[in-house]
Amino acid sequence: MRFLLNFIKVPKLKLVCEEVKKINYGCSRYFSDECPNISCERKGLVLGVYDGECDQPVFTKAAQKFNDHIGGKLYDLVKAAGPELIHEGAAKIFTNLSNEFWVISVAGLGKLKRGYNEIEAIEEGLEAVRVAAAIGSIKASQHGATRIFIEGMGYPEQAAEGATLALWRYQENKSRENWKPVPTLEMYDDCDTECFQRGIFKAESQNFARRLCDTPANQMTPLHFAQETVNELCPCGIKVQVHDRTWIENKKMNAFLTVARGSCEPPIFLEVSYCGGPVDQKPILFAGKGVTFDSGGLCLKQCKYLERFRGDMTGAAAIVATMRAASALSLPINLEACIPLCENMPSGMAMKCGDVVTALNGKTIMISNTSHEGRVILVDALCYGQQMYKPRLIIDVASLTGGIRAALGSAATGVFCNSQTMWSQVRKAGVITGDRVWRMPLWKFFTKRVTKFTTHDVNNMGLGHGSPCLAAAFLQEFVECVDWIHFDTGGVGFKSEHKLYPYLTKGRMTGRPTRTLIQLLYQLACPSEGQRELK
Repeated sequence: MRFLLNFIKVPKLKLVCEEVKKINYGCSRYFSDECPNISCERKGLVLGVYDGECDQPVFTKAAQKFNDHIGGKLYDLVKAAGPELIHEGAAKIFTNLSNEFWVISVAGLGKLKRGYNEIEAIEEGLEAVRVAAAIGSIKASQHGATRIFIEGMGYPEQAAEGATLALWRYQENKSRENWKPVPTLEMYDDCDTECFQRGIFKAESQNFARRLCDTPANQMTPLHFAQETVNELCPCGIKVQVHDRTWIENKKMNAFLTVARGSCEPPIFLEVSYCGGPVDQKPILFAGKGVTFDSGGLCLKQCKYLERFRGDMTGAAAIVATMRAASALSLPINLEACIPLCENMPSGMAMKCGDVVTALNGKTIMISNTSHEGRVILVDALCYGQQMYKPRLIIDVASLTGGIRAALGSAATGVFCNSQTMWSQVRKAGVITGDRVWRMPLWKFFTKRVTKFTTHDVNNMGLGHGSPCLAAAFLQEFVECVDWIHFDTGGVGFKSEHKLYPYLTKGRMTGRPTRTLIQLLYQLACPSEGQRELK
């Protein structure tokens, strides 16, 4: 099986709000079948309030305008609610204030004029808006609002991100009659529709990645993942090539095939191309780990953690979602993605500890641990992508190690980078999106511990501690002289165990770091706008 889909590229126009809310990535059901009648529509309004001097509430411009419209009643109610309401992360519902709105949700933004916090490596003002928009929208939805209007709170892009992420639900496997409707989301009293739409695009892309990762492994096999990619990207004018086992064998991707042979599900290799820049512009190459279920192979993972590893394709999901957003935002940049898809299962055909295979670039790899399969399938994707596309920058995204989860938890994505300039761009993207990154070392100390063997070139486990650094050193052996960024999503990409981010649902996959990847591309494609957005 090998097929190529390359639809005519659709015109990429700036969408108005009514068009934006109709975008559907299979997870957000904006219009409810339970409420076909306009008469049962219930409007909600989300407004922001700051913590002023001496715990005095200070309304945003839109909130103050609404308060004046109703004769100051809202201020009196907020004042009576006490100082707890105006602190970041708080929200309260008010009713019977307006004939137009069913509920008014007032969300706290914390202190005024907050900016970049160097110690926390985050833009606190932007993050406060995401949190307020998320909590305010959730409150309005819980109180019956079916159509939510949200003010920009000074940062309409971040307000759209927070609300869109917070309202998302994964309910594909519930009976249709038990689905909870997801309210529509529209901007209120703000003319900056472009920023609001950009926030919608970014958040919906992350929601798409969340759905891919949350889908059970029997419903998201390599072939199903490929079909989802075709369904999402081809209508946007993005070229998708789906290659089968025969093609993979002909290309001599032995490392990839070694991992895939343990499962009866056939492996798939995806090539995805987005051409938004000049024809002669060198592309950015993405490579993503696409293990749709990782049992660990013969080195079986603990049973209590196995269910989580249906999401071991977080890297592949984030890349596909990022490509979709690049097209939606009409980024003037050329992108290529190479995504190996397979399962890692124990069987009579499975790879064994001590096996030695030859990668596409001729280097031999010893499989010391079959649970470290992600780096093994990535090397063939990296080698193939470099041979085919001669990229100017390589970005790989993979839930590669549990060690990065132990080190950073879900606070930040571990990033390895061989370029100070590129690291500065990644760090900036993490600051803007609130989805933070943390640089890890690419020292020769770790390179020696994956290469200094007498019987083979590289070892997929290496010697000693520091598993994230050993994994990155392993991948670096298959990267030529080009700028390279490696995102280890082992800590941030799986399901959220705790309610650390109000806009990410506890117990569901996060889709991280999709928005950081999109922001990074935005900065590289539009450097002048990226600089302006930081100020």
